[in-house]
Amino acid sequence: MTLQRSTAQAIAGFGMDTITLAGPLEAKLAAMKEAGFSQVMLKANDLVGHPQGWQAAVQAVHDSGLRGTGFQVLRDFEGLSGHLHHYKIDIAKMMLEMCAALGCKVLLACSSTSAHASPDLDHIARDLRKLAMLAVPHGIRIAYEGLSWGRTINEFTTAWDVVQRADCPNLGIGIDSYHIFAAKTPLDEIDYLDPGKIFLVQLADFMWQETKTFEERMTTARTFRVFPGEGVHSEQLVDLVLRLDRLGYRGDYSFEVFNDDYVQMPLPFVAGRARQSALWLAEEVLRCSVPLPNQMRLKQPG
Repeated sequence: MTLQRSTAQAIAGFGMDTITLAGPLEAKLAAMKEAGFSQVMLKANDLVGHPQGWQAAVQAVHDSGLRGTGFQVLRDFEGLSGHLHHYKIDIAKMMLEMCAALGCKVLLACSSTSAHASPDLDHIARDLRKLAMLAVPHGIRIAYEGLSWGRTINEFTTAWDVVQRADCPNLGIGIDSYHIFAAKTPLDEIDYLDPGKIFLVQLADFMWQETKTFEERMTTARTFRVFPGEGVHSEQLVDLVLRLDRLGYRGDYSFEVFNDDYVQMPLPFVAGRARQSALWLAEEVLRCSVPLPNQMRLKQPG
């Protein structure tokens, strides 16, 4: 067995987001594949920003051999009324069409930040139910994620509440470690989730202990997340992953790492760091040989 094949098998449950890497889509996909990853989390800009059009981007993903972890992100969908609601329905239909073309089985929807959205949880649940029904013909599941700066829903606990209210088989939640740490949501709340309704887990860390304002949360989230094991929340991240594992979650983990430094670095360098993070989680954390916090050693990618 080659080293590359062994690495690929070890990190089969982990993938990268395209947002972490610079350059054209084909180069990003090749770098992930070379690093041993077998899946990729894609975003709408990957498709519509392709110079040959979004269908060509879809073909590039299929040609890469990488499986689509999911497709992101539908924003500010829920809680709207009148013409705003109808507008977002059209946007959702197009997002679902692109998601289906990629062969992705999960569409990520983030909690609304819109001042025009109703804070009523039943209204939110009703809209999410409608979104889930739109996804049914495509065979797509909706992972609803609570942004840590969301207007009404900014923790996964409230996201879980509205998902339960909506009560649709193909509507579940997306767990994002960054938002949990930024919002300081107690990790023991994970234990109350239904593992069958966790449709996606996105992992990232950051370099300071807290984000005191919504603005600071947004800035950090969009510019300076780091891979698991590189930040200051390693202990909590280990706790989160092990709680999910004990709960019975057996789905995908994707590294959603927005980092202004990484998009200035060569792709093999960044993908190599992601590989080391995935190996740490797969071989040390999930095999319950848990390292002390902040003692992961990232090797120089070679």
